[in-house]
Amino acid sequence: MHQATALLQGGGFAEKVHHFSWDFLKLCAYLDGSEPVRETFTKKLYAQMVSSSKLLEDFLDFHGAKNSSKWYYYRELVSSVRNLSEASYSQKHIYIRLPFYNLADTDRFEEAGYRTHKFLTSSLRSISSKALEEAKHLEIELPSDSFVWDDFPGIPSNNRLESDIDDENLKEEQKNIVKITTEFLRASRDFEMHGFYQPHCVDEIKAIVPGRFNEEQARRFEMAVHSLQSSFDTYVNRSGLQLRNMRLKSLRGYISVVLHLLELTRRLLHYYERHLYEVGYKNICIEVRDELSKAVKPEEILDCIVNYGLYYVCHFLVAGQGLAQELLNENIERGTIMAGVPQKMGFHSRPSLLVAKIVQHYGGQVELCVGYDRFDASSVLDLQWAGGKIQKEVIPEVVFQGDKRALSDIRILASVNYGEDSMGKGIPLPRELFYLK
Repeated sequence: MHQATALLQGGGFAEKVHHFSWDFLKLCAYLDGSEPVRETFTKKLYAQMVSSSKLLEDFLDFHGAKNSSKWYYYRELVSSVRNLSEASYSQKHIYIRLPFYNLADTDRFEEAGYRTHKFLTSSLRSISSKALEEAKHLEIELPSDSFVWDDFPGIPSNNRLESDIDDENLKEEQKNIVKITTEFLRASRDFEMHGFYQPHCVDEIKAIVPGRFNEEQARRFEMAVHSLQSSFDTYVNRSGLQLRNMRLKSLRGYISVVLHLLELTRRLLHYYERHLYEVGYKNICIEVRDELSKAVKPEEILDCIVNYGLYYVCHFLVAGQGLAQELLNENIERGTIMAGVPQKMGFHSRPSLLVAKIVQHYGGQVELCVGYDRFDASSVLDLQWAGGKIQKEVIPEVVFQGDKRALSDIRILASVNYGEDSMGKGIPLPRELFYLK
């Protein structure tokens, strides 16, 4: 019988902690004694680190380790391994899959990814060493055998399986591409508002994390992008269309790299906020936090969060906008409507802003046509230029052409005089236009 299994028979905490620590400590010993090179740390290793540390953490939490001065530090070390392993798994996934994402100019990103991976593996090795020391202090028996390099092979092999599934339904494909590209553009615009266009110094980052951007915001964006990837893989990737259209492959690449960067960032934010951030806890918590900070430098983890994770999320979302817009405009269902001009005051600020917001909400191309002139209906300035021409030529009706989804809502807006009364004051909008409020 396995030695650790035999220890389980007693059934109490003192006996079970040996059993639930066995695989975890064996992995810690492997990490502590391994050379810190990229090939040593594989997805299989990280996956086993995550599963063994999660199981041990759950066991310790069940028995109240978070409230025990004797076991609190060990529990925090276990949780540290889990969080860092999860982040490392995401980074390793990006490294393996990046050549297949069909993205351009990724050299700087790859260099930044290598530095991030080096920081994560170094931190994991330091935490693993401390976990082994604390296990000895707690008199937890260390495994007598050890893992070897061959126990953790990498995922890539020398060949790929043939792609021979092709279920074409181009009409449905178009609808789903429209939905996916619209949501991509919406997520991109929302994320741009956080302003991660350039690297930040440590003091600037501390003013951002967690006050202005934290785990909650990262999780929200991660869920939105995860939904995009799920929709893509369910309704586009499963057919042969993606393979025939390299632009779709690139769009999938943008979605995927952003998703895994958000996974990594959210996990590091969680770890920083939960384990390293100063929030005025009791003395034992402060002492443990200080010990963890020696192994996982808070300034370095903040740098990874903002200057790698969030910076490159912004970079790839912005880089993918042009492609998403192009694919959206190619696949939208187009139409034409006649609409009245806003009574009394024409296309001044408020009506122009509401029309532009409708078009921006859907993302597809819409033009306001006045005679032979065409104006971009997503631009407030263009609409006001059109308004001047309409007023000068006393035109009672105009034509909107483009994305049918936006045209439907513009028709509704026009039916209530573009949200204004006869005096130019705002009035309540129909509930179909809730997103304009």
